[in-house]
Amino acid sequence: MSELTFTLLRLGYLVLLWVFVLTAIAVLRRDLAPRGAPRGTRSDRRREAAPTPGAAASPAAPAKPKRGAPTRLVVTAGPLLGTTLPLSTASILIGRAPGCTLVLDDDYSSSRHARIFPQGDQWFVEDLGSTNGTFIGDTPVTGPIPLAPGVGVQIGRSVVELQG
Repeated sequence: MSELTFTLLRLGYLVLLWVFVLTAIAVLRRDLAPRGAPRGTRSDRRREAAPTPGAAASPAAPAKPKRGAPTRLVVTAGPLLGTTLPLSTASILIGRAPGCTLVLDDDYSSSRHARIFPQGDQWFVEDLGSTNGTFIGDTPVTGPIPLAPGVGVQIGRSVVELQG
Protein backbone atom coordinates (compact mmCIF):
# COMPACT_ATOMS: atom_id res chain seq x y z
CA MET A 1 0.00 0.00 0.00
CA SER A 2 1.36 3.38 -0.89
CA GLU A 3 1.99 6.09 1.70
CA LEU A 4 -0.70 8.32 0.14
CA THR A 5 -3.38 5.60 0.35
CA PHE A 6 -2.50 4.86 3.96
CA THR A 7 -2.67 8.58 4.87
CA LEU A 8 -6.05 8.97 3.14
CA LEU A 9 -7.43 5.95 4.99
CA ARG A 10 -6.24 7.36 8.33
CA LEU A 11 -7.76 10.75 7.51
CA GLY A 12 -11.06 9.13 6.48
CA TYR A 13 -11.15 7.15 9.71
CA LEU A 14 -10.50 10.30 11.72
CA VAL A 15 -13.34 12.17 9.95
CA LEU A 16 -15.70 9.23 10.55
CA LEU A 17 -14.74 9.16 14.23
CA TRP A 18 -15.45 12.90 14.63
CA VAL A 19 -18.83 12.55 12.88
CA PHE A 20 -19.74 9.83 15.37
CA VAL A 21 -18.60 11.89 18.37
CA LEU A 22 -20.46 15.02 17.24
CA THR A 23 -23.63 13.01 16.56
CA ALA A 24 -23.46 11.45 20.03
CA ILE A 25 -23.01 14.89 21.61
CA ALA A 26 -25.98 16.28 19.66
CA VAL A 27 -28.23 13.42 20.82
CA LEU A 28 -27.15 13.82 24.45
CA ARG A 29 -27.60 17.58 24.30
CA ARG A 30 -31.08 17.28 22.83
CA ASP A 31 -32.12 14.72 25.45
CA LEU A 32 -30.54 16.30 28.53
CA ALA A 33 -30.73 20.04 27.88
CA PRO A 34 -33.71 21.81 29.46
CA ARG A 35 -36.14 22.95 26.85
CA GLY A 36 -38.65 25.76 26.84
CA ALA A 37 -42.24 25.15 27.80
CA PRO A 38 -43.73 22.10 26.09
CA ARG A 39 -46.01 22.71 23.12
CA GLY A 40 -49.43 23.99 24.05
CA THR A 41 -48.64 24.63 27.71
CA ARG A 42 -48.92 28.41 27.53
CA SER A 43 -52.20 28.26 25.65
CA ASP A 44 -53.49 25.66 28.12
CA ARG A 45 -52.65 28.04 30.98
CA ARG A 46 -54.46 30.88 29.21
CA ARG A 47 -57.53 28.68 28.69
CA GLU A 48 -57.46 27.60 32.33
CA ALA A 49 -57.15 31.19 33.56
CA ALA A 50 -59.85 32.61 31.29
CA PRO A 51 -63.43 32.29 32.53
CA THR A 52 -65.52 30.02 30.36
CA PRO A 53 -68.96 31.20 29.21
CA GLY A 54 -71.66 29.91 31.49
CA ALA A 55 -69.19 29.09 34.27
CA ALA A 56 -70.07 29.83 37.87
CA ALA A 57 -69.12 33.34 38.95
CA SER A 58 -67.62 32.12 42.23
CA PRO A 59 -64.02 30.93 41.78
CA ALA A 60 -64.14 29.41 45.29
CA ALA A 61 -66.52 26.64 44.20
CA PRO A 62 -64.42 23.85 42.63
CA ALA A 63 -66.00 21.90 39.81
CA LYS A 64 -67.09 18.41 40.76
CA PRO A 65 -65.77 15.68 38.50
CA LYS A 66 -68.39 13.82 36.51
CA ARG A 67 -69.39 10.40 37.67
CA GLY A 68 -66.95 7.82 36.27
CA ALA A 69 -64.47 10.54 35.28
CA PRO A 70 -60.85 9.93 36.30
CA THR A 71 -59.70 11.72 39.44
CA ARG A 72 -56.06 10.59 39.69
CA LEU A 73 -53.04 9.43 37.72
CA VAL A 74 -51.48 6.25 39.11
CA VAL A 75 -48.11 4.66 38.32
CA THR A 76 -48.98 0.96 37.84
CA ALA A 77 -45.51 -0.33 36.89
CA GLY A 78 -41.92 0.80 37.17
CA PRO A 79 -39.65 2.30 39.82
CA LEU A 80 -42.40 4.59 41.23
CA LEU A 81 -45.06 1.86 41.47
CA GLY A 82 -48.06 3.05 43.48
CA THR A 83 -47.37 6.79 43.12
CA THR A 84 -50.63 8.73 42.77
CA LEU A 85 -51.22 12.27 41.48
CA PRO A 86 -54.61 13.99 41.79
CA LEU A 87 -56.01 15.29 38.50
CA SER A 88 -57.04 18.91 38.10
CA THR A 89 -57.48 21.20 35.12
CA ALA A 90 -53.70 21.50 34.66
CA SER A 91 -51.49 19.39 32.40
CA ILE A 92 -49.28 16.71 33.90
CA LEU A 93 -45.74 16.81 32.53
CA ILE A 94 -43.85 13.51 32.85
CA GLY A 95 -40.09 13.08 32.52
CA ARG A 96 -36.71 13.16 34.26
CA ALA A 97 -36.41 16.96 34.58
CA PRO A 98 -36.92 18.30 38.11
CA GLY A 99 -39.58 20.72 36.84
CA CYS A 100 -41.90 17.91 35.70
CA THR A 101 -45.11 17.15 37.58
CA LEU A 102 -44.18 13.45 37.73
CA VAL A 103 -40.38 13.08 37.90
CA LEU A 104 -39.24 9.64 36.74
CA ASP A 105 -35.91 8.20 37.84
CA ASP A 106 -35.62 6.17 34.67
CA ASP A 107 -32.79 6.03 32.12
CA TYR A 108 -35.32 5.23 29.37
CA SER A 109 -37.37 8.40 29.80
CA SER A 110 -36.44 11.81 28.42
CA SER A 111 -36.15 15.08 30.33
CA ARG A 112 -39.61 16.13 29.16
CA HIS A 113 -41.03 12.88 27.88
CA ALA A 114 -44.82 13.21 27.66
CA ARG A 115 -47.77 15.14 28.95
CA ILE A 116 -51.28 14.18 29.91
CA PHE A 117 -53.75 17.02 29.63
CA PRO A 118 -57.50 17.66 29.75
CA GLN A 119 -59.42 19.18 26.90
CA GLY A 120 -63.12 19.55 27.48
CA ASP A 121 -64.38 16.38 29.19
CA GLN A 122 -61.63 14.19 27.70
CA TRP A 123 -58.02 13.50 28.76
CA PHE A 124 -55.26 13.22 26.15
CA VAL A 125 -51.68 11.93 26.11
CA GLU A 126 -48.97 13.47 23.92
CA ASP A 127 -45.34 12.49 23.39
CA LEU A 128 -43.05 15.53 23.59
CA GLY A 129 -40.38 14.31 21.15
CA SER A 130 -38.88 11.74 23.51
CA THR A 131 -35.97 9.54 22.46
CA ASN A 132 -37.56 6.17 23.30
CA GLY A 133 -41.19 7.07 22.63
CA THR A 134 -44.46 6.84 24.52
CA PHE A 135 -46.72 3.83 23.98
CA ILE A 136 -50.30 2.78 24.60
CA GLY A 137 -49.96 -0.98 24.48
CA ASP A 138 -47.71 -1.58 21.46
CA THR A 139 -48.95 1.54 19.65
CA PRO A 140 -46.57 4.52 19.66
CA VAL A 141 -48.08 7.88 20.56
CA THR A 142 -47.32 10.23 17.65
CA GLY A 143 -49.68 13.09 18.48
CA PRO A 144 -52.35 13.92 21.04
CA ILE A 145 -54.40 10.76 21.60
CA PRO A 146 -57.56 10.48 23.75
CA LEU A 147 -56.87 8.53 26.93
CA ALA A 148 -59.56 6.47 28.61
CA PRO A 149 -59.45 5.53 32.31
CA GLY A 150 -57.68 2.23 32.97
CA VAL A 151 -55.56 2.34 29.79
CA GLY A 152 -51.83 2.03 30.51
CA VAL A 153 -49.38 4.52 29.01
CA GLN A 154 -45.78 3.27 28.88
CA ILE A 155 -43.11 5.91 29.44
CA GLY A 156 -39.67 4.32 29.68
CA ARG A 157 -39.95 1.50 32.24
CA SER A 158 -42.98 3.09 33.91
CA VAL A 159 -46.65 2.62 33.13
CA VAL A 160 -49.23 5.22 34.20
CA GLU A 161 -52.99 5.21 33.89
CA LEU A 162 -55.97 7.37 34.73
CA GLN A 163 -58.21 6.01 37.48
CA GLY A 164 -61.49 7.12 39.00
